[in-house]
Amino acid sequence: MNDNVILIPSHLRATRLPNKPLLLINNKPMIVHCWNRAVESNVGEVFVVTADKEISDAIIKYNGKTILTSKNHKTGTDRIFEAIEKNFKQKPKNIINLQGDMPNIDPSAIKLLSNFINNNSYQIATLASILKKKDMSNENIVKVETSKNLSKENFVKAKDFFRKKDINKDSFYYHHIGIYAYTYESLNKFINFKRTQNEIDRSLEQMRAMDNGIAISVGLTDAYPLGVDTIEDLEKIRNIMNNAK
Repeated sequence: MNDNVILIPSHLRATRLPNKPLLLINNKPMIVHCWNRAVESNVGEVFVVTADKEISDAIIKYNGKTILTSKNHKTGTDRIFEAIEKNFKQKPKNIINLQGDMPNIDPSAIKLLSNFINNNSYQIATLASILKKKDMSNENIVKVETSKNLSKENFVKAKDFFRKKDINKDSFYYHHIGIYAYTYESLNKFINFKRTQNEIDRSLEQMRAMDNGIAISVGLTDAYPLGVDTIEDLEKIRNIMNNAK
């Protein structure tokens, strides 16, 4: 087995944009675009992890691989842990969790994260990009705070993740990108912690790790993938990806 496996958790229960993974962009379901980008990164085997047969069928139609899980998961991380426990006799060294609502993520960003985790010790690692000034007050965009400048070569530990807060002039702020890498050991620890109040209040599951002392390393990417949460986001990404054809 390759040291890396990419798991893309996906479900049909989004309230703001119902059936989101199956909505079409350039005549393909959104989840298929995410799966394609992960495969193009060529850093490990790729599975879409879901409780919904409709999502599984959409991926299988394009010769992709899926893992069916329980419907009783509150977070994508819980879902991928079930997939690892029940389907991988030999546990992968690195588990990459790629969000299923970033259909235009650049495969080079996934490669950047893969290069870091293959060559460094870490607990959890993720990526960020330059934060546009106009997005600082946008609560739909998750930000990460660090004490040092980020670079592609120098991943640094996150201080905080948030949607809105007062700015500290001694900190640096970036647009967080929804991709994570875990060692199996750190994923196992994470999943056994109870959900924290910060996680619930901010609707950010990475706060469970932060609140329990698990370090999250952050690196900088040029990629600026658009997460799709609303119909406006969907129309924007359709225009972007149609013009990129």
